[in-house]
Amino acid sequence: MPRLAILAVFALTVTLFGSAFAQQTGKLPLVEVYKNPYCGCCGEWVAHLQKAGFTVKVHEVADVAPLRERLGISDEHASCHSAKVGDYALEGHVPAEDVKRLLREKPDAIGLAVPGMPVGAPGMEVPSGETQPYATLLLKKNAPAQDYVQHPAGQVGGRQ
Repeated sequence: MPRLAILAVFALTVTLFGSAFAQQTGKLPLVEVYKNPYCGCCGEWVAHLQKAGFTVKVHEVADVAPLRERLGISDEHASCHSAKVGDYALEGHVPAEDVKRLLREKPDAIGLAVPGMPVGAPGMEVPSGETQPYATLLLKKNAPAQDYVQHPAGQVGGRQ
């Protein structure tokens, strides 16, 4: 067998084993976050994901809009940062538990979004503890977004 074919079989084996191992151990995939270097709430969202067990790689960019467009996220669903996890896009202050559900269920979708910057969403907590209701939206390809998870007022960081 030629050397290149052996390397290809080895690489495929390692990839498949690594994926199976990650599923068995419950290891969460890498989340790549694209954010403005001066945005504090984005950093708080990154910390929220890390606390929930995600490994996060942060890319500091001057303008998130070009990436958002490449990911297929419309302006109406925009927030202050964008991210990629597996084959999905994440826009805004999406709670980690919603991301975990997305990864478990694997819907045919672009990803999840929390448009705007709702008070009380992960990274948007305020000292008073005030929260507002918001929804995590499931962004579908060639279809309207739909509510994926409703977060009523009083759920700080997406949890009661």
